[in-house]
Amino acid sequence: MRKARRAFTREFKVEAIRLAEQRGTRAAADSLGIYISSLYQWKRQLSTDGAEAFRGNGNRTGLEEENRELRLEVRRLREETEILKKAAAYFAKHQR
Repeated sequence: MRKARRAFTREFKVEAIRLAEQRGTRAAADSLGIYISSLYQWKRQLSTDGAEAFRGNGNRTGLEEENRELRLEVRRLREETEILKKAAAYFAKHQR
């Protein structure tokens, strides 16, 4: 049977990385009961993402959130533009 997938908190991951720096990656992984590949992946993720590493599922980075908000605003503005075009065409037609 397959093992259940374990979820680790951000704090656990950061502490595991700190322990790996002190005792070595292999020793830290063995003592914590995690795969060494997971520890290497967490190290890589922390070095590339910094403070925004280990956000969890569904949580966006600052840039991702800003991008989402801007896309929503663009969509709203396009809809408003279409409404104004139709209104302008209607009034131009009925002015004659």
